[in-house]
Amino acid sequence: MDSLEILKFVDHTLLKPFATWEDIKILCNESIEYKTASVCIPPCYVKKVHDTYGNKVNICTVIGFPLGYSVTQAKLTECEQAIKDGASEIDMVVNISDVKNKEYKKVEEEIASIRKITGSKILKVIVETCYLSEEEKIEMCRVVTDAGADYIKTSTGFGTGGATIEDVRLFKQHIGANVKIKASGGIKTIGEMEAFINEGCFRIGTSSAVKMINDADKR
Repeated sequence: MDSLEILKFVDHTLLKPFATWEDIKILCNESIEYKTASVCIPPCYVKKVHDTYGNKVNICTVIGFPLGYSVTQAKLTECEQAIKDGASEIDMVVNISDVKNKEYKKVEEEIASIRKITGSKILKVIVETCYLSEEEKIEMCRVVTDAGADYIKTSTGFGTGGATIEDVRLFKQHIGANVKIKASGGIKTIGEMEAFINEGCFRIGTSSAVKMINDADKR
């Protein structure tokens, strides 16, 4: 798989709390040049990116990020505003406390309520695998499927661990036919990106894909 093919799977990401507008512009310009799947940016920049770049970039943003324990109404409001501002894709964090408390129905209802707002736009659900047991990961596969989300996503990149091949394989066994997988968190090499794609991931979340490709090309 060549570099440009890999980049088509990448949500080109910048979610650092100190990201400046100059940083975001670099991200967007790289996305346009390298044709990444999207830019994944903080909600506060969605409208400005949409107003500046229009349809030149596919805008993804996050809600309930990165801890997930915002109340549902707060997440719904975030989602509504993000879509109004121009986001085409939403990456939401589940309430991990609810997952640990085995309140799976509550988690499903929250995802489903956000799904109603996103409509035909893409909804990805971050389950933060580093905090979950295998049983909880399997339950989240069912919950994400039953709630009608488009993707199950491994990690925020802000937790104690990131994406693993083992978790992707577990997801593949338990998600529904209409749910895809996004691997995110700790993906730092071209080989890792390619391995996750070959394993069946349709999206890769990373902030360093373009740099990795450019560094490899220089060598």
